[in-house]
Amino acid sequence: MKESDRSGFGSRFGAILAMVGSAVGLGNIWRFPYLVGENGGGAFILIYIVFSILISLPVFCAEVIIGRRGRASAVGAFRNLAPGSKWHLAGYLSILAVFLILSFYSVVGGWSIKYLVDSAMLKFSAGADADFSELFSSFSTATWSPLIYMLVFILINSAVVILGVKNGIERFSKWMMPLLFLLILILVVRSACLPGAGVGYNYLFHADFTKINSDTLMAALGQSFFSMSLGMGAMIIYGSYVSRKDSIASHAVVTLSLDTLFAILAACAIMPAVFSFGLQPNQGPGLVFVTLPYLFSNMPLGTIVAIFFFISLLLAAISSAISLLEVMTSFLIEEFHLSRRQAVTICIAIQVVFGTLCSFSLQAGSPLKLAGLSLFDLFDKVSSDYVMTIGALLTVIFVGWKIKRSDYLDEMTSGGAVHLPRWAAEVIYWLIKVVAPLAILAILIL
Repeated sequence: MKESDRSGFGSRFGAILAMVGSAVGLGNIWRFPYLVGENGGGAFILIYIVFSILISLPVFCAEVIIGRRGRASAVGAFRNLAPGSKWHLAGYLSILAVFLILSFYSVVGGWSIKYLVDSAMLKFSAGADADFSELFSSFSTATWSPLIYMLVFILINSAVVILGVKNGIERFSKWMMPLLFLLILILVVRSACLPGAGVGYNYLFHADFTKINSDTLMAALGQSFFSMSLGMGAMIIYGSYVSRKDSIASHAVVTLSLDTLFAILAACAIMPAVFSFGLQPNQGPGLVFVTLPYLFSNMPLGTIVAIFFFISLLLAAISSAISLLEVMTSFLIEEFHLSRRQAVTICIAIQVVFGTLCSFSLQAGSPLKLAGLSLFDLFDKVSSDYVMTIGALLTVIFVGWKIKRSDYLDEMTSGGAVHLPRWAAEVIYWLIKVVAPLAILAILIL
């Protein structure tokens, strides 16, 4: 793709909302609350925030710098900035991360559509006599029905990406993100009105550091990367669409702040309700698809709350999935000179094949297991704990040690168009060059 042919975001507001949309996804609603539940509540949240500021924020800046200065896909940007070297292989690592994530993410996206349909059909209405654990198990391990919903989810994302950056991704983000925050705020208020909600807040924000171990640190860092769409090329490709007049630092701070806020709001919407009804907070993915349907069926106005919740879940899933799909799409367009429609079609085929394998791996007795994990869980673990983490490590090393310091400052100040205090630029550079690499290495060793 020639530079002159390359599209971009139409406005600073649109760019920020697209980045926030990429960050705010299933990681906030599906993953964050149950990780809080499994890792001791407030202590995990505190570590998550510290890691997000000291590690994820500089990684975010580094990825946007690579994308905007390289003006290409994840692979092409590294190649343009370090021609003749092997650094472009770091871009391929991003493609691998996207491939792994979309394979299982599309399955969960399909689940969110299924549960939105069920809530609209009043299956979670007051007094519903159902074993929601059995319903989720029978649906998620079925042969064909999860695949149908997965395909619908894939086609929705593909339709947005086919429309392009301005008419698809940016336009969708502009109306979707405000709606998503409004919906989650409604859920927070409703949850706060339940009897015994204070116990849930105490669980969330009481820090018990005796439960902190190396697994907690890895989970917090992996969740931060997963939630912020780091180490998977999303912010590199979005950075390539960002105007030279925009401030990278402000984009990073706003995206990180809103993403963290949304994750905590999601936990505040879920955990008080869980404790109000005497349920367990550490149910893993079942917290969303098993525990909450039970909660909705026993909650006043539960049907309406359920519809709002699963609309939020679906919108969050789509907002992140389109950024990942754009990473693969731009790669295929630039590397193989395909049209956008051709590239998206190939991505659809890849997602359907490997999404099907991930879905089948959840069936009882499925041979699609490795090291005791289903293919679904294996792709989740490998991508969040290793591929994304290593990708983020390579990114900060590249910006901190390969790119010239003058080029870094040029990008952070947008060629002098943006006023960034010298101390702020130096602090971020120090985080990119020293703190983030050492912290990521230490956690990987642990």
